[in-house]
Amino acid sequence: MFRSISKTILFFILLSFSTGMFSQENIQMSGDTLTKKEQLSDTFSLSEPEFVTKGKKVFFKTKKDGNGYVFINGEKVQLSAINGEAEFPYSLDRSGKLYLFSKDGGYVLYHISANEAGIPRIKPIPFLLSIFPPLVAIICALIFKEVLFSLFLGVWAGVFILEGLRIDSIFHFLQTIWKVVQTHVVNALVDPGHMSIIVFSMLIGGMVALISKNGGMGGIVKKLSKYAKDKKSSQLVTWFLGIVVFFDDYANTLVVGNTMRPITDSYRISREKLSYLVDSTAAPVASIAFITTWIGAQLAYIQSGMANLGQYDVSPYSLYFSSLQYAFYPVLTIVFMLIIILTGKDYGPMLHAENRAAKGYVMSPDQMSEDEPDMEDLSPVKGASLQWHKAALPVFTVVFVTIFALVETGFTSLFASMFPQGGVFSWSNVWNELHQTLPAGENGFFVKLGKVIGSADSYISLLWASLSGLIMAIVLTLLDKTMKLFSVMHWVTVGFKTMLPALLILTLAWALASVTEELHTAEFISMALAGNVSPMFMPPLVFILSFLIAFSTGSSWSTMAIFYPIAIPATYAVCMEAGMSSPEALPYIIHVISIVLAAAVFGDHCSPISDTTILSSLASNCNHLDHVKTQMPYAMTVGLTSVFLSFIAALVNGGLLFNLSLFGIGTLILYFVVRILGKRLQNDF
Repeated sequence: MFRSISKTILFFILLSFSTGMFSQENIQMSGDTLTKKEQLSDTFSLSEPEFVTKGKKVFFKTKKDGNGYVFINGEKVQLSAINGEAEFPYSLDRSGKLYLFSKDGGYVLYHISANEAGIPRIKPIPFLLSIFPPLVAIICALIFKEVLFSLFLGVWAGVFILEGLRIDSIFHFLQTIWKVVQTHVVNALVDPGHMSIIVFSMLIGGMVALISKNGGMGGIVKKLSKYAKDKKSSQLVTWFLGIVVFFDDYANTLVVGNTMRPITDSYRISREKLSYLVDSTAAPVASIAFITTWIGAQLAYIQSGMANLGQYDVSPYSLYFSSLQYAFYPVLTIVFMLIIILTGKDYGPMLHAENRAAKGYVMSPDQMSEDEPDMEDLSPVKGASLQWHKAALPVFTVVFVTIFALVETGFTSLFASMFPQGGVFSWSNVWNELHQTLPAGENGFFVKLGKVIGSADSYISLLWASLSGLIMAIVLTLLDKTMKLFSVMHWVTVGFKTMLPALLILTLAWALASVTEELHTAEFISMALAGNVSPMFMPPLVFILSFLIAFSTGSSWSTMAIFYPIAIPATYAVCMEAGMSSPEALPYIIHVISIVLAAAVFGDHCSPISDTTILSSLASNCNHLDHVKTQMPYAMTVGLTSVFLSFIAALVNGGLLFNLSLFGIGTLILYFVVRILGKRLQNDF
């Protein structure tokens, strides 16, 4: 057992810890290698750097004089050698810089700096250390069960390596700590795309809090709860509400769990079953709905893995939509719950809980755990009227404005590229001429619409939508006179604060990505994986590894933060090593994008330290360990089915229709599992 775990961890280190983006520099390396053979005027090339210092200068040793070149950080740098020496082409300072040199088909790292007197300091850095920062982040997350502290340690470990492993002075050592915030956190925050994600998430958080406090969410629940007339229908209403509250998993868990608990109790449905229905509609729905509190971070993580793969001119939103054809676990989880409800069958610990509830004991006699955190109170304020339109209209506004903004920015972008000389802008003008930018024979409506959406600015769209939704929620609340302006802004601010933990994780993840990019971690992982893994095994392998991280840390967000920038470049490297072209590799990349998200949700469902798992227990007033124990067999059933379908999809690579047919196959598998293993209640109410 220990040996197998050790092998898994060892391979995980090789595959996973490339949080930095697969640099365009690395792609240029292979192209420049071809150019190297064509440079007949060059008399030498450095396959391995050898240094010599003279005073305050650094020189390369060369075997020949004349013109030559060396690859530094993936770029071909021209050199001129005299008497077997070529001057190092970069200036030196006290902080120094890490340089990546080619070495006989591989790479080697050197940190080159100067001391106070200007004397050069050349220190070789083992290339293996490039995986150390994400390794520190993940191992610490497993040990301490705390993501923020672990990510900070990972960033600091990376800065320490980037600064040349300098322990020769207290000042240089302290600088490595200060530069975590001074350089990498600040750079992560000043990036316009990153800041757009932060603002969007805060605005959505404010809207969610406000429509919960003004009674809008309660109104939706009240509107639907009247359809709960027996055991089966009350479970269906709970399931349906979990899908309706799609835009935030926390809001889903807290609102649906607290509201439906009296109804499910009256029909002798166990608290464990309520917790399962609440938990298993929260993250799966929020993860695949196209406008949620998740989408901003998802797009950021996808972009971090794709931005420097220059071959692909595809927007993160377009990749996200394409990846939904592989979203087996989230979709099949929702389908599996429906099968359980409609058949009236359960198995495993859930069957025992339901039999107990049928006898009138809806709650386990065990007491709630004392170390579970308090929830944010999202119940309506005193005197609030439970009117469904106060929540529905802001949500519809967000959806409508998102669609409008995607189309508007898409047409604007296409107009600029199609009509460089200018002209009269209109959607119809661009649409009518759009066929000129498409391959012959591909001029259908959905192809053209995909081109428009793919050209859109998703960040602008999300900002327009979230701000519009928040304004609508504020206006409706003030018109209803539920709260005064001061209280409205107070709860909006509370909503902002609820997003802070996720935004801190996101910011440190961006900082870790920038550190590992400078450490050239992606080059190391591509070199380690070269020829070792087949592309068809990447989706199921990534699924398993992502699940292990999510299960161990209890956080879908941290899993995505760590693994999205890993899996995308690693998959690209494996496909390139297998001799694929960039278009041939794209389906595997899209598959892996979906897999990381699905496995993160799967691990979150099985983890006893997951935030949404704990919140589901609290909102349903269910013993937490009982909830985990009863939910895990169901989650494992869907998870194993999803791994199997992912492997089939990667093996066949049959396109959209084939992938959609796999959802039907998965549904049949789950139906027969429930029919074979499931049993009806002994004392059905």
